[in-house]
Amino acid sequence: MKIIKTKIKGLVLLSTKIYKDRRGFFKEVEKEKILKKKFIFDCFSYSKKNTLRGLHLQTKNSQAKIVTVVQGKILDVVVDLRKKSKTYGKYFSILISQNSNFSIYIPENFAHGFLCLSKECAVYYKCTKYRDKNSETTIKWDDNKLNIKWPIRRPILSKKDKQGIKFDDF
Repeated sequence: MKIIKTKIKGLVLLSTKIYKDRRGFFKEVEKEKILKKKFIFDCFSYSKKNTLRGLHLQTKNSQAKIVTVVQGKILDVVVDLRKKSKTYGKYFSILISQNSNFSIYIPENFAHGFLCLSKECAVYYKCTKYRDKNSETTIKWDDNKLNIKWPIRRPILSKKDKQGIKFDDF
């Protein structure tokens, strides 16, 4: 397993070898000795094409996450919300599919979202903290200030995601 740095400090890709044979494939997701983090809470989501989830974060008890696509293909997007960071308010996006040889590690204090690009997709998350419903916040996926280049104008959104706050109100 290798760590591949991105343009945002702390946000990395976890590259791994995929072992393929006639039965399918096997790949590792995380090794505690690589990131030196304890992941205590695992989540799984299933989405249909054009579903956009996010941009989500917890303002208290912020979680670091490892995101892995189990089925399908997504456009994964993270926004740096660390106030003292040189990349505060900047976003990073990447295509991830079930065939990708990496997962993405998202540090604490980042907003996260993704768009399902395939007929359906399944996404697996490993988190360093439990879900804290009382500190959950959603930033508008199409906030003009963030200027995220989503390849869709009218995604399928949850009620919560439709009611996201503006970046400036964060």
